Amino acid sequence: RQGSGMGNDQAVIKSDGTLWAWGGNTNGQLGQNDRVQYSSPVQIPGDWTLYNNARTSFTGGDNMRIIKSDGTLWAWGFGGEGSNGDGTTTQRSSPIQIPGTTWSAITGNYRANLALKTDGTLWSWGNNELGSLGHNNTTDYSSPRQVGSDTTWASPIIRGDNGGCVKTDGTLWMWG
Repeated sequence: RQGSGMGNDQAVIKSDGTLWAWGGNTNGQLGQNDRVQYSSPVQIPGDWTLYNNARTSFTGGDNMRIIKSDGTLWAWGFGGEGSNGDGTTTQRSSPIQIPGTTWSAITGNYRANLALKTDGTLWSWGNNELGSLGHNNTTDYSSPRQVGSDTTWASPIIRGDNGGCVKTDGTLWMWG
């Protein structure tokens, strides 16, 4: 039903809410609590029914981010520069919940993340070497940090070292 490639690894969510992954697992991104490469799909424990039945983000390059139907955000895999959003720079080989229950959209790359909450606020964390997190600085953040104070963000974007978001009025804002 939903799927994504993440470099040398793949993942798919079936219509019954189960999440399956296979391929490279250098940073634990397959969610098996190990770093073993799998040549066949293995199930990641839990119900992974997606928020609002919308496409989630498998934020490529050795990590995974998913928003469940209850609005919780989960992360695992590469944790450098705080990219897992759990307040550390630790690699995680099993899913961990990022604080909060009102997440609605997520995008990112293997080092940086942008996420929306249902109140229209935009949040970011991870690598900020070139300002891609939108905080008018180059500081890395290991936990979600709100971008400005606007509540009219609608669709986050990360491309390479650039971050951005479309607002509810259709305007596009970019940085990085």
